[in-house]
Amino acid sequence: MMTYDPFDSSVNLEETHLKEGYKDGLVTGKDEGKKVGLKVGFEIGEELSFYSGWPKLLFLRCKDLIQKYPLMDPEGLQVQEIMDSIRLKFKMICSSLRVKLHYKIA
Repeated sequence: MMTYDPFDSSVNLEETHLKEGYKDGLVTGKDEGKKVGLKVGFEIGEELSFYSGWPKLLFLRCKDLIQKYPLMDPEGLQVQEIMDSIRLKFKMICSSLRVKLHYKIA
């Protein structure tokens, strides 16, 4: 025969709250991560489209860099290096053409 211990419920209460908190954290973390990923992905896509949609001169000079951007592996090691190269090349071309156009990074 099992005896009833009134303290069992308080011991289990902490464990129950920990489990519920963990589950809530997973859901919230995934939702937040998805929102951030969509926002950053959209911004990068928008910027790459801006550069590739520019006059042919700019596109021809930046084409190789734009095509190197790993669209299917945005967490790759060279992502930031490639974006910095594209931005630098864009600024150099604008400067040489004496064009005061810039892409505002959101």
